[in-house]
Amino acid sequence: MTEQAAPHIPHPRILVLGVMPGKPGRPPFRIMEIDGQVVGEARTVTDVLEAAASFGITVHDLDDPDVVRWVGGDKFTWTLH
Repeated sequence: MTEQAAPHIPHPRILVLGVMPGKPGRPPFRIMEIDGQVVGEARTVTDVLEAAASFGITVHDLDDPDVVRWVGGDKFTWTLH
């Protein structure tokens, strides 16, 4: 048998958590972690890319689970449901 017994579980450097309500008058946001450290709030995909670049991470594919893990939605989820 040449198949691996355990599935591949990616551990990406970038983790974008679910949408949180913003303060009154402010838009919702998602908490962002890089290398296990909270680095701030992201309100758009551009915020995610800028934060990654500031840590020296070049993101070529936002849908690659080995690069970015989206929790509670995908790269298009920026509002509360």
